[in-house]
Amino acid sequence: MTDGDGVARAGTRVGAQGAATAKDRKRQHLELVLDGASQHARDAGWGDVHLVPRVLPGCSVAEVDLRTSFLGATLRAPVMIAGMTGGFPDAGHLNATLGEAAAELGLAVGVGSQRVALIDASVRDSFAAVRRHAPDAFVLGNVGACQLIDQDGTPGLTPADLARAVEMVGADALAVHLNVVQELVQPEGDRSFTGLLEGVAGAVAASPVPVVAKETGAGMDRQGATALVASGVAALDVGGLGGTSFARIERDRAAALGDEHAARLGEVFADWGIPTAASVLETRTLGVPVIATGGVRSGLDAARALALGATLVGVGRPAVEAAQRGTAALVRYLEGFLDELRAALVLAGASAAGQLGSPVLSGFTLEWARQRALL
Repeated sequence: MTDGDGVARAGTRVGAQGAATAKDRKRQHLELVLDGASQHARDAGWGDVHLVPRVLPGCSVAEVDLRTSFLGATLRAPVMIAGMTGGFPDAGHLNATLGEAAAELGLAVGVGSQRVALIDASVRDSFAAVRRHAPDAFVLGNVGACQLIDQDGTPGLTPADLARAVEMVGADALAVHLNVVQELVQPEGDRSFTGLLEGVAGAVAASPVPVVAKETGAGMDRQGATALVASGVAALDVGGLGGTSFARIERDRAAALGDEHAARLGEVFADWGIPTAASVLETRTLGVPVIATGGVRSGLDAARALALGATLVGVGRPAVEAAQRGTAALVRYLEGFLDELRAALVLAGASAAGQLGSPVLSGFTLEWARQRALL
């Protein structure tokens, strides 16, 4: 999960007033993420994914091994704290908390979109705080796909910009986020989406670290995901429907700004997208790791995603909510999440995620898979 910068039209030479506006927008995004109205009305589909219970599990909790390989690194569990924040001064403390928890538990961690920090040096530390507090964690940087292409005559991010984004957070990988529905609703958003695939391919060629293509709440279809893999991305974060809706967030921002047109657009497309479970089915056979982000609310949800074929799960809003109470509270939340994941594996007779059998599907997810020929 991540948010757009809404500064692409001004380009990298945006003035101080534009940068301040971007910082305010970043703060508003985080505040609205924590509001219950930001959540999709439709669910992620985990209730349609049924692990087969084993009356004789054949393993103990102590035998469960959650270690997971991801882009050359070994994580202690298949969990990523999804990139959500940065870009205003107070966000540094929050990112430090996320980094500390990731380091303590051996998880991956991402940051929010870094575009604002490429134009305003005063907020770079709000992103750099993650690496400073997680020197050995797997960290993902973050830029927007819409900022990789020309917007209203303003050039996209350069190879030097991408290198600066990676260096800023000591990134092990660079997430390139796709957020077309958010941009369409956002009053300051981009409106040009021609050439996004070429922009991602250019980022792959220019980035000093692997690139992860990341959706932000609308999910991924097989055709688009196939093209992204062909462009060279190293992993897919499906960012499916079922968690935070940035269309809803921009709807509420637009309403507060008195932009009735954008607010109505956000209402119409508040729940646009492919649920996360279906998105994993769309992408699981493409030969790259899949991250299931979007509405993952428990370790059981995580086990369901892993059984469908995901390599990692991303946890966004619940982690940020816990982080508001400090590192200890976030670690407690994540430890409970991992305990739920271990319990789900034992109950399904698996001592590792790779041993989970094929789940039984029902409801919307089964019908989606049938009609889309995904089974």
